[in-house]
Order: sequence, then C-alpha cells, then structure tokens
Amino acid sequence: MIKKKPGIDIIDKILDACYKHNPDALFIMSLMHQYEERGGLSKKQLEGLFLKAQKVTDMPQSWLATLEAEILKRPTRDKTPVAEIKPLYVKDDITEQLITDILTKYPQHKRVVFLHSKFSNNEQLTIDEKKEIEKFHKLLIK
Repeated sequence: MIKKKPGIDIIDKILDACYKHNPDALFIMSLMHQYEERGGLSKKQLEGLFLKAQKVTDMPQSWLATLEAEILKRPTRDKTPVAEIKPLYVKDDITEQLITDILTKYPQHKRVVFLHSKFSNNEQLTIDEKKEIEKFHKLLIK
C-alpha cells in the first residue's frame, strides 16, 4: 500500500470497524481490497463508505468527521453536457439578397463585387458597407 502521509490512517480504521461490524459485507471487503492495493479510494467510494460507517453504532464521531472532511477535499467531477457551439458569424439574408440583386443586373460593379467576396468569405461587413449596399440598391435597382 502506498501512503501519501505517514501517521494515523482514519480510512483504514473506518474500514476495519465497518468490517468488524458486518464481516459479510461485500462492499466493505471490496473497498478494503482496493484501499490496500491502490492506496486510496475515489470520492464516490468514500461517500459509500461514509454511508455505511454512519450505520455502525460504536463508530467514533471524530472518525466520521475526518472522513467527511476527506470527501469534501476531493474534487467533484462535473459531467455537464457540452455546450452547443454557435457560429461566430451569422449571414445576413437581407444583405445577401441586396448584393445578388445588384450583381444580377450589374455583374461588373467593382465595389459590390468586392463586398460580395468579403461577404462570401464570412467576413463581417461594417455598418457603413451595409449602408453602401443599400444605397447602391436604391440607386441601381429601384
């Protein structure tokens, strides 16, 4: 068994007391085996041991408090679902329609072709560029 710190081992004492209380308990025997083999228990296993140790009548309260402190010290693994990934850029349908209207009528319009390529590459169009597209649409199409 690999011990982290030399000294009093409360978990081992609690395991022994639970085993003496009920020698037929498979859960306690498996915890004892794992504790001896690996030198420690997981947080869930310690919580299970704590629940079993509370049922033992002659268990010292100081041992239970130490075990509870040990459980609280361990990190809790949170298995929250992965958040849905939102796209950084959402295409503006109105701007896309204005650009296609202009380019169908005037396919060689240099500024609109430039703005269309920028829009197609998912680059953000500034407010001024959007106003410029709207102005071109008003002048050329309507």
